[in-house]
Amino acid sequence: MKPDELEKVKIRLARPSDAARLAELSGQLGYPASRAEIAQRMKRVRSAARHAIFVAESKSGVSGWLHVSVTPLLEVALRAEVNGLVVDENMRSLGAGAKLLAAAERWAAARGCKSMSVRSNVVRERAHAFYLRNGYEHYKTQKAFRKVL
Repeated sequence: MKPDELEKVKIRLARPSDAARLAELSGQLGYPASRAEIAQRMKRVRSAARHAIFVAESKSGVSGWLHVSVTPLLEVALRAEVNGLVVDENMRSLGAGAKLLAAAERWAAARGCKSMSVRSNVVRERAHAFYLRNGYEHYKTQKAFRKVL
């Protein structure tokens, strides 16, 4: 995508036909997945009313995606969380990520969310700078734990 194409970037909800491209981009994010795996995950997410997947698209095709969900928690007012955001490595820093983030924020506000949060791996310094530029503040450092079931 050329910088002048940014104005032509449209943000829309993901469609099942986007699965192959979303899988490619997921790999760039560090989460390799097949088209079939992404298609199955998209089906689950799309059926959940508190989730949305947005894509950035231009005449060159889909250049990025963002998954957002509403997270009702006991300890804080209703908020949304960016669960994943990636823009093609050859198209970063041209504004598509900011457009995706703005669409997710509008979606969250329309659902009564009072804030947005995002978690980002400590090694993703470029992503941290992106979120700070877009009005997010670093408010907590924590460790993440996982257990396979």
